[in-house]
Amino acid sequence: MTERLYYTDSYLRHFTASIVGRSADNQTVYLDRTAFYPTSGGQPSDTGSLSGIPVVDVIDEDDRIAHRLAAPAPAAPQVECAVDWDRRFDHMQQHTGQHLLSAVFEELYRLKTVSFHLGAESSTIDLDGAPVDAHVLAAVERRANEVVWQDRPVTVDFRHAAEAQGLRKPSERAGTLRIVSIDDIDRSACGGTHVHRTGEIGAILLRRAEKIRQSARVEFLCGGRAIRRAHADYDALARAAQLFSSPLDDVPSAISAELEALRAAEKARKKLEIDLAAYQGRELYDATAPGLDGVRRVSRSLDHGSADELRSLAQNFTAREKAAFLAAIADPPSVLLAVSADSGIDAGKLVKEAVQAAGGRGGGTPRIAQGSVPNIAALEAVLRRLQA
Repeated sequence: MTERLYYTDSYLRHFTASIVGRSADNQTVYLDRTAFYPTSGGQPSDTGSLSGIPVVDVIDEDDRIAHRLAAPAPAAPQVECAVDWDRRFDHMQQHTGQHLLSAVFEELYRLKTVSFHLGAESSTIDLDGAPVDAHVLAAVERRANEVVWQDRPVTVDFRHAAEAQGLRKPSERAGTLRIVSIDDIDRSACGGTHVHRTGEIGAILLRRAEKIRQSARVEFLCGGRAIRRAHADYDALARAAQLFSSPLDDVPSAISAELEALRAAEKARKKLEIDLAAYQGRELYDATAPGLDGVRRVSRSLDHGSADELRSLAQNFTAREKAAFLAAIADPPSVLLAVSADSGIDAGKLVKEAVQAAGGRGGGTPRIAQGSVPNIAALEAVLRRLQA
């Protein structure tokens, strides 16, 4: 059984231990005691070194803890171990921040935490209850930071499950429980690593909330992560302000005005394209000689094309009497067929049959139809069938 030193001292960075078991490749070892936290409860494992060899993963195997190394372990039975303190303290800030946030969500809005994930860049908690909007996020963030500023003690004690009273979330474990408490606001059964006082959590930043099935997922950052994110947000905003030649506070309105101008320009461009296609359709009809059956037929092959522009061209060509317009587009492989009402051709039926025979899908009305096929070879087969 591995003695878990992190249970009683989350701040232990260096320790000596004995190797009591090894894997066949000698890159996984078991120690008689460890300060390395294994992946558990939404918190990733610690990393560090074991007699200078990097520890890349730590795995909880019930009674013992496996330490996966980047290279074979030393032959010596005793090893000097060091926990990556920057990673450990970051995880302590995020995990203690999660306890505080979960308590505040429940205190203010009766929203219960159902899961927690500590990610490499940010962390999330899933809440069971009503939707979480911007007002809720602001209120919870303000209250949580007030508790941080009050620098309340965070304590750890051990109680038998039958004697553990006042837990935020009842524990399903039997026997002795490790209880982590934030003075006068939270008491939870937890095996993770935590700071000694709420002041060490640092600033708490709630980023966003989204609906995930029956829960609301809230993304948050604490301490050093919150500061780095705030700097990154400022840098991004400053670059945007420079691009728009605008004060920082005016960037949202500058972007809104630019987007509105772009939407107007795009709308005008599309109208011009359609107007041009309409003119070209009428001009193309006049320039096309009728066939023996009196139908004017046009076939077009394009590398790529605008669906709206092509439809406008086809519809304007076939708005006149006795006309059929067939277009093939290479990317993506697709076909469009439009016909005049008096052409004697059912475009929807022809296209549907042709593309289905080539492994594609499509259809439409008797006047205009389109379809797509898997590849160019299939497109060529469709064209041969429609032109027959």
